[in-house]
Amino acid sequence: MNAPLKEPELIVRREGAAGVIRLNRPKAINALTLQMARGIDAALDGFAADPEVALVLIEGAGERGLCAGGDIRGLYDSAQQGGDLGPVFWREEYLLNARIASFAKPYVALMDGLVMGGGVGISAHGSHRIVSETTKVAMPEVGIGFFPDVGGSYLLSRSPGEIGSYFGLTGAIMNGADAIYAGFADSYVPQSAWPALRDALTQAPAATAAQVRGIVARFAAAPQPGAAELHRDRIDAAFAHDTVEEIVSALSRYGSEFARATLQALQSKSPTSLKVTLKLLREARRLPSLRACLIAEYRAALQVFVSADFVEGIRAAVIDKDRSPKWQPSRLEDVSDDIVARYFVGRGEKELQFPD
Repeated sequence: MNAPLKEPELIVRREGAAGVIRLNRPKAINALTLQMARGIDAALDGFAADPEVALVLIEGAGERGLCAGGDIRGLYDSAQQGGDLGPVFWREEYLLNARIASFAKPYVALMDGLVMGGGVGISAHGSHRIVSETTKVAMPEVGIGFFPDVGGSYLLSRSPGEIGSYFGLTGAIMNGADAIYAGFADSYVPQSAWPALRDALTQAPAATAAQVRGIVARFAAAPQPGAAELHRDRIDAAFAHDTVEEIVSALSRYGSEFARATLQALQSKSPTSLKVTLKLLREARRLPSLRACLIAEYRAALQVFVSADFVEGIRAAVIDKDRSPKWQPSRLEDVSDDIVARYFVGRGEKELQFPD
């Protein structure tokens, strides 16, 4: 008896005038592997060259989400074995993120359910980003000894006020309204309207950016303000500081329920990751482009891959699932400027060459 054929992790096909890319690892909430990233890049090659393709549509299989992030189990195994998956994966992933941002045809991301980490990288740099009442967007990397990458420093540093600092440092989840407010999405379409929206997009005979916006607008609605917008004044006041210690001190003084919950979230993260993330976000404000931010992220990622916190964070979250990481150092005050400086050493520029 023949074993059933294994489904591909990535499904690429034409539907009408749309080039459809479907992430197809629903049991893993479509976590992104190196081969999937390469497959998306190859699909974009084909769709860019095909005059019959008017737009690209990216979506996730299953009901749990577009993409819950990168395949961190694979990265953990490679780091443990002294492999090089991290540098190779991040290089190709960041090149893909930049390509999506500059793709010539409309790139429509259906951001339903969980959209985290690497899932943000393949959606939030697109030209048309759709969310719904099911959407949960997050950059939770500080919880595994990492930082918001895949261009996260670019997106977060350009969110209004200190909203990006808040989401980057806490790893808090954005609902659809939050994602639009923070600049990670464009339009809110109720889930019930998604089948009709998808049909309209795939059946569009032509699709300029303006035409795609018009199609989406027919189904869009105005969501209720998200928590980030409602707490904007408090977030701005607490996260305007340029050191994590000052942010913690400010939250400790406020004493509100929101401040206490935010402080508790910070206290569970890697102290090194918090400091590295804040510095990346502050520097990203001065950088001119997504590509410049990706280069800075790649430098920092190379250091992350050889750090104790990255392996320990994944162990606690994914391997043993005890949710009790032993960070090194374990206290903010013990994370010296010299430790943080290791993540900002000039390197990786030759490997991360963006095509013209």
